[in-house]
Amino acid sequence: MTSIKDVALAAGVAPSSASRALTGHPNVSPELQARVQEAALRLNYRPNAVARSLRSTGTRTIGLVVSDLLNPFFTELARAVEDTSRQAGFSVIIGNADENPGQQDHYVRILLERQVDGLIVVPTAETSPLLHEAAARGDHLVLVDRPAADVDAPSVLADGTDAITELVDHLVQTGRQDLAIITGPDEAGSSRQRLAAFRDALARHGRGLPPSRVRHGDFRRDSGRIELAALMAGSSIPDAVFVANGSMALGAIEYLATHRDSAPPVPESLAVAVFDDLPWFSLLSPTLTAIEQPTAALGRRAVEMLLDRIAGREVSDDRLGCVLHLRESTRGSQGASR
Repeated sequence: MTSIKDVALAAGVAPSSASRALTGHPNVSPELQARVQEAALRLNYRPNAVARSLRSTGTRTIGLVVSDLLNPFFTELARAVEDTSRQAGFSVIIGNADENPGQQDHYVRILLERQVDGLIVVPTAETSPLLHEAAARGDHLVLVDRPAADVDAPSVLADGTDAITELVDHLVQTGRQDLAIITGPDEAGSSRQRLAAFRDALARHGRGLPPSRVRHGDFRRDSGRIELAALMAGSSIPDAVFVANGSMALGAIEYLATHRDSAPPVPESLAVAVFDDLPWFSLLSPTLTAIEQPTAALGRRAVEMLLDRIAGREVSDDRLGCVLHLRESTRGSQGASR
């Protein structure tokens, strides 16, 4: 990065004179100001005002990097982070990693260069190198929603184990015999946790989860449609499907809506449930059973943890519970419900 010293050297002046010329000091001559500004333009220099403020009181700025801003869950999370930060006197700069570790590194780098006081990051499925570096260097960092076991930073996560167990109990009690799951990438910690909770809940009923009943999407809408289509194309069709995030659920709903003639009817032949409760799920017909994450609480807690780190206080991992909302899409074949 070009520094003020580089600009001063190119203009043939002292760094202090170059700094005064670029900040419009009244004692700088027009000729000197023009020479320094020309050198700054030629070297593509950007004055780092935030670095100057950091030396005294910090920038009062937090960086937030989410994995997919099109996912309504992350939109709500970002709103909670912004609201909580503003109440504490901080501004938020948001970057969208687009589920791409390279893009995640891009925003982490930019935010650190802007000298934000701390970072809140929803890790992509594959942890990016710069995230490792930031944690190892001791930058103020908090992970939210997805764990990253190889990144040394505190995290706040939604723990859906109990809610998933309750869902599986309900499906079994209402007569479902053949359960399947559409989960996210195996590299994503949240994906592994939800799959493990689903498998463990089935084991409590003496049931296994065959590989053919596990489909891995990418947490995005299209993969929900594709993976449900794959389940429906097999020689035997499951009678219950659990979709492990809201965006993939939208894709699954799209598949069912566009294949009404061939897809099994919901809930008579196919129960459908989702991890994430979007506002319109209760407006569908049939209404959709969903596990609600404490999204706003996650955002608030992430900010609280980050502010504690900035203040030099010890911070530990935190886990927040989820709530199951049973609706029409998981009624038993005989209309049983709980």
